[in-house]
Formats: sequence, structure tokens, C-alpha cells
Amino acid sequence: MVERWVWKVLGSGYFDEWINEEHYQEFFYTVASFNKNLILNNDDIELNVKAALLLSVSTDQVSSIFKQINQTNNDNDMFITVASLWFDNHSCFIHYNPPAHAFPITDHINQYILHNYILCKQYKTYLNELSQSVISQSVFTAKMLFYIRTCSFSIFSYINPNTHKIPCTADELVRWIRDEYLQIVHIHSRTVALWSKELLACMTQLISFVGGLCWWDGHSKKQIKVLFITEQIIYDHIEDLIRIIDYRPFHKEMKSVRSNDETSIMDAALMILMRMVQTENISWFFRSNVSIQNALSTLGEGALYDEIGLSVYGILGKVLSDEQLKSLKIANSMGVFFFNMLEQAWHHPLKKYRQIRIEHLLQGYFNLSKHDFIQQKTANMNKIPLFIEMSDQYPIVYDTIWGLSFNHDIQQQLRSNPSFIHKLSQLANESDDEQMRKIAHGILWNLEINHQDRSIPQSTNENTFHIMISYSHKEKVLCKQLYDELTKNGYRVWIDFDQMHGNVMDAMAQAIDRSEII
Repeated sequence: MVERWVWKVLGSGYFDEWINEEHYQEFFYTVASFNKNLILNNDDIELNVKAALLLSVSTDQVSSIFKQINQTNNDNDMFITVASLWFDNHSCFIHYNPPAHAFPITDHINQYILHNYILCKQYKTYLNELSQSVISQSVFTAKMLFYIRTCSFSIFSYINPNTHKIPCTADELVRWIRDEYLQIVHIHSRTVALWSKELLACMTQLISFVGGLCWWDGHSKKQIKVLFITEQIIYDHIEDLIRIIDYRPFHKEMKSVRSNDETSIMDAALMILMRMVQTENISWFFRSNVSIQNALSTLGEGALYDEIGLSVYGILGKVLSDEQLKSLKIANSMGVFFFNMLEQAWHHPLKKYRQIRIEHLLQGYFNLSKHDFIQQKTANMNKIPLFIEMSDQYPIVYDTIWGLSFNHDIQQQLRSNPSFIHKLSQLANESDDEQMRKIAHGILWNLEINHQDRSIPQSTNENTFHIMISYSHKEKVLCKQLYDELTKNGYRVWIDFDQMHGNVMDAMAQAIDRSEII
């Protein structure tokens, strides 16, 4: 009832006489705070009940609010501040409760915001003001904060679930704000200790906005290519984000939910870093920079918000060697951290842990599972039955089991499950999915099952190879041993110390084309 009244009042236009009175302002702030708490902390209340309360507004009322924001000549009009509170809570609700289908009012709000605020000259003007190394506090008017903080947050929450359609592409939006965004982060990451709360709010939502764009359609690399047009820009931006992540006073303010700017900016920066390591060949940059490793590890140790811990572990698991990852303080807690969330998500009716979908957890664990000590931890905790149980519903689990099946103890656990072995044999022989057949064959091969069926093809000649071995030169001795053993058993093997002629890259490219297995 109160919520409907507030939207009605905001959309009515009859507020000039009282909106600047302190007790009315206190009332609006109190109701907004109550609504935010309802969104973030009351999981026992059904989603449709929350939606009925928080989205009890008509398109006409929202249109009237936008009209009043556009028409006011006072950039610090209290009406803009109060309206922003309600739009921010709407965005928070959509972010924490991604709908299976779009709410009409959400479409209306964000289509208007995109066309009339994000893709307009005034938005770029505000970005240019933020691009200056010294910013007067007077820049942060209510209208400026509405454009940069509230509108950016709204579009971030709107595109993040990938359930909404907008009339432009992610790479077009990235191109629209790219230059100013990169400059803003590059300049202000060097002076984090001097940030005002208003600058922090703007930085948080800009980084979140770009992070959301980078993950929009998670299978596409195009946004990253548009955002970072040179390798040097990639490395510079990593260092910029790490400077923000490593600012320890932010760590002290982090919450267990994404309820303040300090928590949100950490989550947003990690979103971008995770997308970068997934799409670009930059592991060496992280491996060679101890300060980056330490900054991420320290953040992971103190994170109360599980999404931050998940991102930290995912990034480090993706880029670090087994020895580097195992040497970090957080290494011992990784297994327990993941399996606690995985098991709760698996048994949740919506297949999620808090707001983290199980697919996200499985991808995070997959990034870690290549490491020997994680494999052994998984074996010691006897978690293979959990993965087998999930395998029918989530195909990525088969890929994970393939990686885990190189561990001796896990091999024993898999062999002790004849029904799963039978399922693998069926997939290897009957699946219509070529990649699934390959994975099933790979697991069975590691378990030393059906080796007799993997005969050596006889149709090769001296210009073709069964296997190409690609390796780091520090592992040359081991690779020579592999080469000797394989050739002794009749395989034709391409390896650079035996078959390299002429141009190195050309020779390797030809070898890939002429080899059955890489």
C-alpha cells in the first residue's frame, strides 16, 4: 500500500511544496531502505510477493517521473534524488531476482533509459567530466548521479540475465562508452584513497555496466575485442582494476550481499577480469606478476560475498600453474568453498546457491579441476558421486570428470560405479554429440577401459601423424620420454625437435593440419 502511494506521489507532480521538508525526506529514505532490505535479505518471502510490492507502478506513472526529471531546471532537485532511490531498488530487485521472462514495467523503464539517457549527448558530457584528473565536488549533482549511477545500474541489471531484448548490440554499447570508460578507470585507479562517496558510486556503476556488457551473450568474444583494441590496453586495464581491488579500506566495508558500493565494485572488477582471462591469452601476465596474485588472493581471503570468492578462485585457477596456486593461502579452502555451494545449489529447487546459478558454480570448479591438488582434494572428500548425480542435467560435469579422471584415487572411485561406466560406454558409441563422444572415450581411456578398441590407424603415410606433441621447453625431457614410448608402440609422432623444418610457425600449422591428435 505504501509502495503504491509513493509511486503515485512521484508520478503526480504535486510535491513541490513538501518534498524539501526534512521529515518527508526521512520518510522516503526509510521506505527505500526497507525495500532494499526486503530485496537482499528476505529469501523466505516468495518472489511473486516481492514483485507485487516493489513493481506496483504503471507505465504512465513512470513516464510522468521521467518527464519531470527532464523538465526540471534544477540539477539538484530533491525529486531526482528521491526518484533515483526507487529506480535503484528496482534495478537491485531485477539483478538479484533475474526473471524467467521480462516484466513489462522493467522493459518500459529500461527502453526509455537506454534511448533517452544512456545514448544521449548529456551522458557523454558527464563521462567527459569524470575523465578529468581533478573533479570538483560540484560536478556530482543529483541529475549527474541519476545519469551515471542510476541509469548505468539500471541497464546493467537489465542486460545481465540475458532475458531482455534491446535494439542495439553489446559491442555497439561498448563502443559508445569505451574511450571515456578506459580513461576514467585509468586516471582514478591511481587515486582511490581520494575518492568521494559520489565518485565511488559512479565508478562502481560504470565498471558494473561494462562488466555486464562483457558478459552479455557469454559465448561471444566480440565485446572484449571492441573494448581492448590493443594488447597494451588489456594489460593497462588489468593493472587499473587490480589497483582498485587492492585498496584495503574497501575490503573492510565488504558485505555478504551486493548491498554497498565497496562490495559491488569488487564484484564488477572481477567480472571483467574473469571475462578477459576466458577470452584472451593473458595467463602469462598473471603468472609473472606476484603483486596481482597477492591482491586477488587477499581479496579472496576476506570476501564475505560468495560471488567475489567464486570469481577470485576462478581467475586464479584459470591462469596460475599448479605450484603457484597451491602456494597461496586460500588454496586449502578452495575445495570446501566450492562443494559447500555446489551441494546446496544442487538440492535447491531453483538450482542455485543464494543468487549464484549452479551453472556458474560448475564452470568455476571446472577452471580449478585441472590442478592436481584440487583433484586430490576432490578424491579425499569423495565428491565423485555428486558429480555423477549431476551429470545427466549438466553436460559440463562430464568435461570436469574427464579432467578429474587423471587422478589415481578418482579412477578407483569411478571404476567402482558400474552403472556410470555403462553410461559412458553408451555415450562413447551412440551419442550424436561428437564432443560428448570424445569426452566419454577420454574418461574410459583414463580408466583403462576399451583400450583394445583404440587401435592405431594403418592409413597414415610419412607425411601424416597420429599425434602432435606441443610442449613448454622446460618439459622437453618429459616430452622426449613420451615421444620415445609412443614411437616404440608404432605411433607416428610430430614433435619440434624431430620434425621442425623451415619457418617455425608454418611448420607447426602444417603439423596441426596433418595430425589426428594434438
